Amino acid sequence: MRREMLVMIIICEFMIGFSKAQLRIGFYNKVCPNAESIVGGFVRDATKSNTHIPAIMLRLHFHDCFVEGCDGSILIDKVDSPEKSAFGHQGVQGFDVIENAKAKLESVCPGVVSCADIVAMAARDAIAFSHGPAYQVETGRKDGFVSNIKLADRMPDVKDSIQLLKQKFFEKGLNDKDLVLLSAAHTIGTTACFFMEERLYNFAEGGGVDPSINPSFLPELTSTCPKGGDVNIRLPMDRGSGETFDNNILQNIRSGFAVLQSDAKLMDDPTTKGIVDSYFGAGSSFEADFVNSIIKMGRIGAKTGSNGNIRRVCNSFN
Repeated sequence: MRREMLVMIIICEFMIGFSKAQLRIGFYNKVCPNAESIVGGFVRDATKSNTHIPAIMLRLHFHDCFVEGCDGSILIDKVDSPEKSAFGHQGVQGFDVIENAKAKLESVCPGVVSCADIVAMAARDAIAFSHGPAYQVETGRKDGFVSNIKLADRMPDVKDSIQLLKQKFFEKGLNDKDLVLLSAAHTIGTTACFFMEERLYNFAEGGGVDPSINPSFLPELTSTCPKGGDVNIRLPMDRGSGETFDNNILQNIRSGFAVLQSDAKLMDDPTTKGIVDSYFGAGSSFEADFVNSIIKMGRIGAKTGSNGNIRRVCNSFN
């Protein structure tokens, strides 16, 4: 078993290292100089009409990268059983923002900018528009050739144990620190009461509430998501700071005010708990570490060379 894990580590590190060598900051500087500002403009305009857009774009990037790598596979809908129809992708949005940006880029620089890179750039801009850290995104990805619902079976799920979450991240070449930091992306955005039902009303055999929920938080949750109520009602994932990118989500997790069960699970493991706690002492920079993790995530399975191409539209293979 230890040998198998060692082999997996070597393979994952090789894949991420190889992708890093192929991607670079400023990839489009000469071939399409305005590419990044064009994408940023579409994200900004969409945010003006829908304040949830930043969280939507950030989630889209995560979901794209965790299946087949960061290759735009989640955008495809012109095939039978596309990846985007998987249960683990339910509620993922933002496809129209990507398509609109792609259409503009095709009119300016036809056949140059990949849909996968548009997704990564949009996530970067989304973070900045939410008062989070500004960073330079690596580009140079190509779009993948595969999109299949069966490939989304290993998406992290809100009901996963901390051990399973760690394993799923490990399979993508990400470590426990990346798990904590990328979970902290829940600092912006909302979730549906659908994902709260079991935690509030049927957590243990015979019913009951998740004991990790702070008792003072429970009335607020049950008021928003009453038993038998509308499961589509939404609530912020970061209590008190749902539209600002900050580390308040980690303080909520520490204090029993985590909305999502998977976030609360970070306190069940000594390693991930220690990482959460480290951001409330001297010497750790949440924003800098988050940037490192999302850049690392953006390298997962990145397609280059003949492994991919540049789609004409993002929801269909050429």
